[in-house]
Amino acid sequence: MSGDGTVGKAMDVLDQVAAFGRPVRFGALLEASPFPKATLYRFLQTLTNQRLLAYDPEHQTYSVGVRLVRLAHAAWNQSSLAPIARPHLDALSHKIGLTVHLAQLDHGQVLYVDKRNATQPIEMFSDAGKIGPAYCTGVGKAMLAFLPEEEQSRVLAQQSYHRFTDQTLADPASLKAELANIVTRGHAYDREEHEPGIICTAVPIRSSKGQVLGGLSITGSTRDTDFTKLDGLVPDLRITAQAIAADAEAWRSPVHLSQATNDTDKVQPKYGGMKQ
Repeated sequence: MSGDGTVGKAMDVLDQVAAFGRPVRFGALLEASPFPKATLYRFLQTLTNQRLLAYDPEHQTYSVGVRLVRLAHAAWNQSSLAPIARPHLDALSHKIGLTVHLAQLDHGQVLYVDKRNATQPIEMFSDAGKIGPAYCTGVGKAMLAFLPEEEQSRVLAQQSYHRFTDQTLADPASLKAELANIVTRGHAYDREEHEPGIICTAVPIRSSKGQVLGGLSITGSTRDTDFTKLDGLVPDLRITAQAIAADAEAWRSPVHLSQATNDTDKVQPKYGGMKQ
């Protein structure tokens, strides 16, 4: 439960409704809620009045509201790497024919923000919008490895260390050693650590100052690829990550023309008007 007062508690309720992935009745929410009945009802009413939730009186269910959809769309454009990275992901996916993932860290977890399927798609957990563990995914470890020491320690403390497969690094010491190897090597692996039969190689997307902006991975099935093949694709992966980082910096910090024909002339952000 959030410690950020009333607003934080209301956000907890919003998260709870969204987590169901379908319209949900009050009773189901109350059963899983830490709040008393009256408190939960009050939060639901407030969120509904603000159009962050929608209430269906016929079925007596709550669902995510259209205002939240609009805010999510704005966040996707303003905070996600997805709009910036789209042409680079398309080019990489077309060239290699394997699944490409774009991700960012969100409170110690991996948020998949975009995905390009392989020429012959395979069934796997990750899809755009899904949250995954950072400690046992290639793209998660690639981002964790290059965080500043203090931030890395904080994020490592947030990991659950659940053992998904026999290959999962399920303790902080093993993960810490693996992260050191990733820094030396420059890229990360998922050795069937999250899903059996799924392997990947991944690199961080870093700014010119070394800030971790996100992560990029190439993923395949052990039936169709191996680490020798994936290693051969690391140069393409790095070039794509560098291109995404350069475009992200240009978008966030547009360069202004000096002494333009009039003082109001300026260079527009490269992706400032991009639509989904």
